[in-house]
Amino acid sequence: MSTLPIQTLFPHASSLVYGCMGLGGSWSDEPYQSTHVKQAQQVIDCALDNGINFFDHADIYTFGKAEQVFGHALAQRNDREQMIIQSKCGIRFDDNLGPKRYDLSAKWIKHSVDNSLAQLNCDYLDILLLHRPDPLMDVNEIAQTYLSLKQAGKVKHLGVSNMQQYQMQALVNAIGEPLAVNQIEMSLQQHSFVDEGVYAGNQAGSDINFAPGMLEYCQAEKVQIQSWGSLCQGQYTGAATEQASQAIHQTSKLVAKLASEYGVSAEAILLAWLMRHPSNIQPVIGTTNLARIKACTEVNKLQLSREHWYALYVSGKGVELP
Repeated sequence: MSTLPIQTLFPHASSLVYGCMGLGGSWSDEPYQSTHVKQAQQVIDCALDNGINFFDHADIYTFGKAEQVFGHALAQRNDREQMIIQSKCGIRFDDNLGPKRYDLSAKWIKHSVDNSLAQLNCDYLDILLLHRPDPLMDVNEIAQTYLSLKQAGKVKHLGVSNMQQYQMQALVNAIGEPLAVNQIEMSLQQHSFVDEGVYAGNQAGSDINFAPGMLEYCQAEKVQIQSWGSLCQGQYTGAATEQASQAIHQTSKLVAKLASEYGVSAEAILLAWLMRHPSNIQPVIGTTNLARIKACTEVNKLQLSREHWYALYVSGKGVELP
């Protein structure tokens, strides 16, 4: 496996990130239960026991309950320094003030960080991610806010999620230091990050919604690309319905065949497809199934051949390459 850009900041960083979006119960105002805290404890143990020490949060996950149950579990442990914990801010749900919106104002960033630290029972975040681009964001205001949080010891590094290279560059210019991470939806099913390059200058790719040059920018600037949605919601590992497309059924069979051939789990094949890409992707996995977490770590045993990588890509697309 290649050295990940994030390992220049955190040499002990795992090649996979555990995404905590599924912790804390339902996406509702219903309070979490002791069973949800126990689940968080089991997930943390399973991740660490299988070599995953990187945990991804957001202030909105299960309406804040994901951070809360993780924080309860963390309070009963003494291994915080072995973990890398990141959380995101900037998405606000509809309320009496307005509709669902993005907010990267100084006031909201500071509020979110303080709230996340309280919920996580942490003194600091290793990385703070800006969850979505806010059309009203002022990069100089963000820079001042981040640097004040860093000086206070509340945040060590800044990253982004779902941003293109020009937005990232504007932030870097204002802050005066590199970004740590850009987290983007990338998977065998959501493969427009590959299509964007393949169809460059080709009319057939005119409707691809992926930012040209973002991957190359991140590679050049050593920004860690993290992929969310990495396991395709189980579409290729048993969750596909009879109504799923022919491409999904065909690709599911190919994934199973390659898993057998390489002697690993189907999940490992999906993650290996991402990690075979030269942009050194660090996949985020979000399953709460302990066996599936362990299955994901089998990706560290293999590297897909060029031919198998292309076979999966073409199968996932459902059409021949141009």
